[in-house]
Amino acid sequence: MRNPLPPVPGKLLELEVSDDVRRGTPLATLIAAPSEEDGDAGLEEIGGVRPTGKAGDVQTVPTGGVRWLAGVGDGEPKQYRKAGAALVRAVSSALEEDVKAGQKAFRAFAVELPEDAGAEHVEELAFGLLLGGYRFTVTAEEPKQSLRTVRLITRHGGDLERVRELAAAAAFARDLANTPSNVKTPAWLAETAVRVAGGIPNLTVTARDEKWLAEQGFGGVLAVGGGSAAPPRLIELEYRPRGAKTHLLLVGKGITFDTGGLSIKPADGMHLMRTDMAGGAAIIAAVRAIAALRLPVKVTALVPAAENHVSGSSYRPGDIVRHYGGKTTEVGNTDAEGRMVLADALVYGIKKHKPDAVIDAATLTGAMKVSLGVRTGGVFATDDALAERVTKAGERVGEAWWRMPLLEDLAETVQGSLGDVRQAPGGPGGIVAALFLREFVGDLPWAHLDIAGPARADKTYADVVPGATGFAARTLVELVASYA
Repeated sequence: MRNPLPPVPGKLLELEVSDDVRRGTPLATLIAAPSEEDGDAGLEEIGGVRPTGKAGDVQTVPTGGVRWLAGVGDGEPKQYRKAGAALVRAVSSALEEDVKAGQKAFRAFAVELPEDAGAEHVEELAFGLLLGGYRFTVTAEEPKQSLRTVRLITRHGGDLERVRELAAAAAFARDLANTPSNVKTPAWLAETAVRVAGGIPNLTVTARDEKWLAEQGFGGVLAVGGGSAAPPRLIELEYRPRGAKTHLLLVGKGITFDTGGLSIKPADGMHLMRTDMAGGAAIIAAVRAIAALRLPVKVTALVPAAENHVSGSSYRPGDIVRHYGGKTTEVGNTDAEGRMVLADALVYGIKKHKPDAVIDAATLTGAMKVSLGVRTGGVFATDDALAERVTKAGERVGEAWWRMPLLEDLAETVQGSLGDVRQAPGGPGGIVAALFLREFVGDLPWAHLDIAGPARADKTYADVVPGATGFAARTLVELVASYA
């Protein structure tokens, strides 16, 4: 029987750079919006269509050699990303319409760039083309005819290998987070990470099972995963290039489904909790790309994976949980499970691997959606230079970050009375969660990335489509590259 799931990771379009268009290949051309100096004249008609040039506008041309006009606005590189994403969606729709009409399906199309487009414009356009047409659909239908190749007509190729790996990281993270949780158990996530790492030089992945977790004392992971019939895992990725001088530890929340546990979530919106491992997905995908790009930086990554479920063996509000390393936590809310599993992994990773800096990524608190909306990630950091590295890395790859405060006047609220620390003491949710995690990182430079808002999207924008966004994967690759 055919597997109804799309392949994970999915396959990206092929990109080619050329100086001409092959006969029979449908052609799109990029058009900038009129400037103020153009006045009312606007742009000249092409094939009977007057272009708007507005970024993201795609117009179909009924006659002539050009089939689509895609606007790039004022011509800034970021507008090329928006144009590429809108264009690939429009071309995919046209392909489907051609097939329905009984016409021969085209598998490639060409994009003609303006003469003044440089390498950065080409790279941004490529991001949009590679990610804008992303789909993940579980269906009984046979796979539809799809695009395979985009030919870029330009003299400036840019670093398309880097762009492709960054886009592949984002798409792979989307695949992992979009996979339904009846398939995506902690064991499935671990097995997928092991499979995908196979054959990549200097990269190894080890999946630790529940027996190992119990022997090592991972009390947080075991407590959160104890209510599910699908036992937890710890996914440990090690990238060891020769000559690396810097060692980074990446830790990602891997809650494969979150009911909230005994502190159960409302039914509305619970179906979205298949993406509650988006931080872990970003980490797995980023490390794969880091290794594929052969970046000369030593990286260890940990993804504690568990399903937070409801049963007679679920952990309870009021429990005292002993983490790896011995510190104890008073449980106040079983729906604050992400910090419980991250605490174990942070201490383990620091103690075993002795990194130079630590970065964790998690869909940790709904409070961040209130603070920053759903397109910006929050950065909490104990080190100014590390916080700046994260935000600058995000800028370079098109992901927005905003630094949030670790307010010292709230630090005492996470101190426990029955245990060492309190898991859910109340107060501003994103900040107190970060302060809780800080208790487990010691004096190392540390950044906590709360991606609860931008990890999911309910509508299309730029290169994002509804569902998991893959947010943070590109930033993490670029962040590691900054140490090279």
